[in-house]
Amino acid sequence: MKNRRTAAALAMTAILLPLPLATAATSVAADTSVTSGPVGTDSRRSTVELPRPTGRFAVGREDLHLVDRSRTDPWSGSGPRELMVTMRYPARHDTGRTDRYLTSEEARLLLADRGLDQVIPVETLTGTRTHGRTGARPAAGRYPLIVLSPGFTVHRSTLTALAEDLVSRGYVVASVDHAYESAGTAFPGGRVLTCLACDKVQDEAGYRTVGETRARDVSFLLDRLTGRNPVWRHAGLVDTDRIAMAGHSIGGSSTAAAMAGDRRIRAGVNMDGGFSTPVPAAGLDGRPFMLLGAQQQRPGGNASWGRDWPLLDGWKRWITFTDSGHFTFTDFPAIAQQLGLPDEEAPLPGTRSVELTRRYVAAFFDLHLKGRPQPGLDGPSSDAPEVRFHTP
Repeated sequence: MKNRRTAAALAMTAILLPLPLATAATSVAADTSVTSGPVGTDSRRSTVELPRPTGRFAVGREDLHLVDRSRTDPWSGSGPRELMVTMRYPARHDTGRTDRYLTSEEARLLLADRGLDQVIPVETLTGTRTHGRTGARPAAGRYPLIVLSPGFTVHRSTLTALAEDLVSRGYVVASVDHAYESAGTAFPGGRVLTCLACDKVQDEAGYRTVGETRARDVSFLLDRLTGRNPVWRHAGLVDTDRIAMAGHSIGGSSTAAAMAGDRRIRAGVNMDGGFSTPVPAAGLDGRPFMLLGAQQQRPGGNASWGRDWPLLDGWKRWITFTDSGHFTFTDFPAIAQQLGLPDEEAPLPGTRSVELTRRYVAAFFDLHLKGRPQPGLDGPSSDAPEVRFHTP
């Protein structure tokens, strides 16, 4: 099984992270975001905290388990398709209680999958301090909804810093775990579903199946959140006319696929994911889309971005960060920085990685869902010298 997992990882690297073949093995290691460089004494540090959200709202959170009985899960081959979703919403301050970042088993499986189980204690990852509070009272109002889809093999929690910041700025955020596509995700009944897809996805066709399956997952989620009998008790917070999506890695590819199949999604962001599911030849009906990538995703670095860029037929941007890596757009760099585990191939500091990701993703959604002008999206800024705008 380990050999098959390694082959799947290499295949994903070849498709989603088009780097020179000589560095392919290094690229897989770099996906851990914290494996390169010497391990110092700080690597056993027991307290890690995600950067605080920058907006005015507190962050409420609640987990949902959704079951789509109209579909059989493509990876298990039996039983209905299931999702675990963390709903985060603008909340009143000083209400609710703090919650864990991951369960112990989720953390153990994630660390083992990343090759970090001998470097980072499980309790360090589970104890990562977040800023969402379970049971928090909602702040009155109606807010745009953003769906977040994580990278292949990783848990939805890896996009927490971004999700919490968006909520603090006045968005509802639904972070999705797609069954059998992460190293380990806890489901009700004491079940922990592992990555069956990792052993089955071996080529570009397989990753296209992942993207198309996730697209259907998102449409099902929107049906259950915005339909006549919504499953979420705070569904009244969602402005159903302002829905968007962003994803990391294959979650970014899935964003375009979801937009192609569901016109309710008004705008999308692909964070460093190759288009394993191509953008349709007819485009996305003029809806806005942003490519936000690591330094290797500049023009000529990712064949699928160059191929599909002309097909993005609405407002669009192609932006990269200097000194960044594939996991720059997740929580990993911020956690790694506090543990003294730098990535020499992606030296952009963790705090800066989070700051820039939050800044440009929020600007995109503020422009296209709230109609607020964002001059920072028009070109380079002196206070963000790491950011490159590309016009292929």
